[in-house]
Amino acid sequence: MKKRTSYDVIVIGGGHAGTEACSAAARMGAKTLLITHDITKIGEMSCNPSIGGLGKGHLVREIDALDGVMGRAIDYAGIQFRMLNSSKGSAVRGPRSQADRYLYKKFIQKTLNNQRNLEILQESVDGLIINDEKIHGVSLSSGERLLSKSVVLTTGTFLRGMIKIGNESIPAGRIGDKPSVKLAKTIESLKFSIGRLKTGTPARIDKKSINFNNLEEQLPDKTPTPFSFINSVIHREQISCYITHTNKKTHKIINDNLKLSPMYSGKINAMGARYCPSIEDKVVKFYNKNSHQVFLEPEGLKSEVVYPNGISTSLPENIQKEFISSINGLENAKILKPGYAIEYDYINPQQLTHNLQTKKIGNLFLAGQINGTTGYEEAAAQGLIAGINAAINNCKNHKNFILNRSDAYIGVLIDDLVTKGTSEPYRMFTSRSEYRLTLRADNADQRLTPLGVQIGCVSTNRNKIFLKKLQSLKKDFNNVRELSITPTKLKEKGIKIKLDGKRRTAYNLLSYKDYNFETIVKIWPELNHVSLDNRHLIETESKYESYLLRQKEDIKDYQKDENLILPKNINYSTIASLSNEVVEKLNKVRPPTLSAASRISGITPAALITLLRYVKKSKNYKVVV
Repeated sequence: MKKRTSYDVIVIGGGHAGTEACSAAARMGAKTLLITHDITKIGEMSCNPSIGGLGKGHLVREIDALDGVMGRAIDYAGIQFRMLNSSKGSAVRGPRSQADRYLYKKFIQKTLNNQRNLEILQESVDGLIINDEKIHGVSLSSGERLLSKSVVLTTGTFLRGMIKIGNESIPAGRIGDKPSVKLAKTIESLKFSIGRLKTGTPARIDKKSINFNNLEEQLPDKTPTPFSFINSVIHREQISCYITHTNKKTHKIINDNLKLSPMYSGKINAMGARYCPSIEDKVVKFYNKNSHQVFLEPEGLKSEVVYPNGISTSLPENIQKEFISSINGLENAKILKPGYAIEYDYINPQQLTHNLQTKKIGNLFLAGQINGTTGYEEAAAQGLIAGINAAINNCKNHKNFILNRSDAYIGVLIDDLVTKGTSEPYRMFTSRSEYRLTLRADNADQRLTPLGVQIGCVSTNRNKIFLKKLQSLKKDFNNVRELSITPTKLKEKGIKIKLDGKRRTAYNLLSYKDYNFETIVKIWPELNHVSLDNRHLIETESKYESYLLRQKEDIKDYQKDENLILPKNINYSTIASLSNEVVEKLNKVRPPTLSAASRISGITPAALITLLRYVKKSKNYKVVV
């Protein structure tokens, strides 16, 4: 129930960006109001029932390190935890979990309802109150006006949202919800540069109609790794997912009906997510592949709904049923809800500053899909930063809270958006960061929690847990650096090492490929008390030490040579290590300098370093003075 007519911060939208924005602002002490069209859908997982993944999992850990909500919510609701890339280095491992939709939403709503300084209002916002190029509040569909020192827009796919299923077009922000048309027109009247993007979702299938007998089972990790740094164990029951595949028959049905797909009939012109393509796109663009994976993901422990991840579509419902029934295990599948595509307005994020405030209208902040991103995690990360800065904005002599590229993946995300912009839904990957060896998921709290404490968005309880961990980690680090042994003694213990007479510390031994913490515990049993988390962190720091030095030199070279002129006749297709996406974009734009190449959306820092090395090796280059 609304009690005030004036607030420090008003947040519009109750999705993942809005959740983090209103929670962060309230934690900062700002009198905050969250306005959403339907309070029962706050925290709704509108698309896939999962959180995390490669790059995305890093964002969730960083959100949690700043006392955000998402990490704790998925720890409460997660029903299948998996550490992706677990066999690879720590820098590219990504925590991911399937979620029980009901439990996830339940946790979010309970958390916001109990958040001090936060009120929630079920209403629609039709307009913005603007004077002297600054926002002063919002006007509601009821005609009421609410004043605020700062406003955060987190509209998701609701700005002029239009659902497409075959030849059918339905005005909606998501299935069953009306779009925000008046608010979209208000934004347009402010002369913002606006574009259209699209996303999509697959049909939902009745679990009872699926034959799981011959499908590949995907087991959860034996020991789930929590997302939140304040949780040590996961108590929720863990279940399996299943994998099936499309086939030649599936692809033929889709190819034969492409003209009925809005994307191929001309009814949708907006750019979709490159890294989460529809099944129509997969069949057309990867025509040489006879099958694609389909992950059958349960939507909850008590739910009979299954989400078939990998076959997002906007084909007519009867064609969806036909191609789905051609897939192994889905022969008798019952569709509970058809898949669909949705088009919506977004604002060119180059019109924002690094604190996510618009350059055109003071005190107006944007976060989430309105900025051209895709995914719950990217939205939540932006919401967190927008909420913090909206609250800081109310203070005299305030200093913006801005994370640099070297601080966090959140910093990479925002820097990419506001400097390069995007013409397609932006998704986070570890490859987007030139500092990924230091921006690991396991050390997000060490990087960010102290910063959060300084600005006041981290609770006293979380800070106590963090300081206790830091003290323990420092003590354990000192121990492994002080304990040492001779090569001869190592040989006696069955450990092969160069007999050069030089003593090796426990920390030195951890840098060797074949040795881990279990190895040094056998030598020094007094280290057996070290926690699993601390063991992992110490071992990772030791193994990465030499790589970090090389990376710093690479970055220094790149920064020094960013004005290097690229040869006009360069053939990007011949440069090893460049992805097809990067080659496609470089060939299309033909950037004149390395600096210009860096501003192309989707060109990663790693690709730029590869390009720099290639050109300098060819000796066919000049540098702008």
